[in-house]
Amino acid sequence: MTLEQKIKQLPSSPGIYQYFDKNENLLYIGKAKNLSKRVKSYFNFTPNLRPKEKLSLRIIKMLNQTVSMHYILVNSEHDALILENSLIKQLNPKYNILLRDDKTYPYIYIDNSQQYPRYEITRKIIKNAQVTYFGPFSIGARDILDSIYDICKLVQKKGCLKSKKLCLYYQIDKCLGPCELNISKDTYKKELNLAIKLIENKKFLIAQLEEKMLFYSQEMRFEEAAHLRDRIAKISRSQIKSEIDFANDENYDIFAVSSSQTRAVVVRVFMRNGKIISSSHDFIYLNDGYDEDEIYKRILLDFYSNQKPPIIAPILIASTFNDLEMVQIHLSSIFEKKAHILVPQKGDKKHLINLALLNAKELLKKDISNDSIKLLGEFKELLGLKRVPQRVEVFDNSHMAGVATVGAMIVFDTNKFDKKSYRTYHLEAKDEYAQMRETLTRRVQSFSKNSPPDLWIIDGGTTLLKLAKDILDSSAVYIDVVAISKEKIDAKSHRAKGKAKDILHSLKESFSLMPSDKRLQWAQNLRDEAHRSAINFHKKTKLKLDQESKLLSLHGISNAKIHKLLKHIGTFESLRTLSIQEIATILNTQDAKTIKSIYK
Repeated sequence: MTLEQKIKQLPSSPGIYQYFDKNENLLYIGKAKNLSKRVKSYFNFTPNLRPKEKLSLRIIKMLNQTVSMHYILVNSEHDALILENSLIKQLNPKYNILLRDDKTYPYIYIDNSQQYPRYEITRKIIKNAQVTYFGPFSIGARDILDSIYDICKLVQKKGCLKSKKLCLYYQIDKCLGPCELNISKDTYKKELNLAIKLIENKKFLIAQLEEKMLFYSQEMRFEEAAHLRDRIAKISRSQIKSEIDFANDENYDIFAVSSSQTRAVVVRVFMRNGKIISSSHDFIYLNDGYDEDEIYKRILLDFYSNQKPPIIAPILIASTFNDLEMVQIHLSSIFEKKAHILVPQKGDKKHLINLALLNAKELLKKDISNDSIKLLGEFKELLGLKRVPQRVEVFDNSHMAGVATVGAMIVFDTNKFDKKSYRTYHLEAKDEYAQMRETLTRRVQSFSKNSPPDLWIIDGGTTLLKLAKDILDSSAVYIDVVAISKEKIDAKSHRAKGKAKDILHSLKESFSLMPSDKRLQWAQNLRDEAHRSAINFHKKTKLKLDQESKLLSLHGISNAKIHKLLKHIGTFESLRTLSIQEIATILNTQDAKTIKSIYK
């Protein structure tokens, strides 16, 4: 069936549609209340099928590449909205905008039902009507909490009250000592109120910390002073500078977007009780044009996800978008109350939007270096990539004679390693090919939680490169893939010191570049980081295996039996889940009883 025939036969039902190019690469995912009307609105059918002229250049370019389409029917437009967003995050289509800010923001909370309550951190709602939340905090939540316990004489640890005995915190004047002393609620309440003031007033908090830092430096306690200096810097970075201070107790979540030719920036600002308490931002790289409509939709769907936030505030955005009403309905179902998405035109709310936009524009001016942009662009051209690789995942495996087999993934984002996104894997496979297949397959399975990157780099040759491409193709995910391997002489990798040459492989061609080539050095740097991560994890795993093996040996289980056991179950940890009878099928009943006495 031709593309035109398929479009003409589309049902008038809600659903999502997917456009594919001639190589079956996924180009775009969209949603519709009426699939037939929506998809037909893109095209003229006479004298032949072609994109309508009124569409943006980005959409026309996409439609000119489209040779086939698929669709999925759902029960409602709301279901289509959710499925569309989920598939975009998992499959990373070329012409959709993907936000990779998957993190949730922490809140500081206090359980007022306790006799002597404490402040703690949470990322979700605590099921208790007497809990009060402060936040969200983009960065610095832990530093603010630590500062509270440095300055306020509160119960310092969860278990303190259980001891019924004064401890060191009382001796150093950091706790009133309600565990043993008869401290009135009013006295303790004063400390709680001071903590609230520290949380809600960053200037006051920083002033208190600076006073403490000065004291430490005068006492020549320079290490403690330096620690406070770093804490102050982190707390200061957690909010944009503003003189806006509402006279009332308004709460708002504010979102604004600004763009340049190559990227857009999303700014989030959080106002609580009339004061701006924190902000954050993320960059979006515009490989194939800009669609502000889609960006605002993605921002709200991704930020609120499917979890009710501890504090629900009216949402202010800088610009309206087509699906605003549908997103508002969706957020209302998450919030369990009506969500309000507003586009202010004047007054204090408009000032907040202008402040967010001002900061967005300033962030765009602080562009990554021209050298970095040029290098990534040259790498794209050399390897024939479809996108400039802003976010890159690099994979390597490590083992010793089939023992302690592990995989590692490191992440490079824009101009730095994103170490929080690194992942390591315990592997069951024994040969290199199967190990890489296991590592990559597990990464693909996690795309629904952590969105795909622009590029995969595989430590290996063309065989592993093709493996990676096959895995992605079977999952319909849009990612460029390259590999980097050592030069081979007489079928062996040439690793002579100072003479080792690495070769870059694309799906169409291999490149043996000069060692001084910046493009090669960039890929080598990423590969070496992945290798380091894999080796370190292998060493830790091997050490643990050796300790576990020694423990079993001390109980009379021979090395041969240990090896046989691991060959069947993979890891020592699995022994905790197996019964005596299951272990006995591998060894014998007596050994099984011995092992279960160790791994209860």
